[in-house]
Amino acid sequence: MTKVFILSSLSLVFVGLYGVLTRKNIVKILIALNIIETGINMLLVAFGYIEGGLTPILQSDLSIANLDKMVDPVPQALVLTSIVIGLGTTAFALALAMRYKNTHNSISIRATDEEGVNV
Repeated sequence: MTKVFILSSLSLVFVGLYGVLTRKNIVKILIALNIIETGINMLLVAFGYIEGGLTPILQSDLSIANLDKMVDPVPQALVLTSIVIGLGTTAFALALAMRYKNTHNSISIRATDEEGVNV
């Protein structure tokens, strides 16, 4: 099952990379960057997964004896932090895209080339 998660996360990263490299619309580029972020988050969770692993909650001596069978909680915490940071940076990037739209009357990254506007 881990291989499925790794392959699907890598495919998301490559689809997002294709979107970043081929699109000229700023909003579409931001969506592609969010797809890359989702793929990387899935990859982190897949690396921390153990087949048939236990929940990492220490409740008794029996759970302490099974530490090697517990799923690693650090990647899950990193992904949760990454989601929050990704939300903030996406909101900031959308605000910058709105400002770019107001100054250049376009959301294409080719607007400066076409109109001769220097920023």
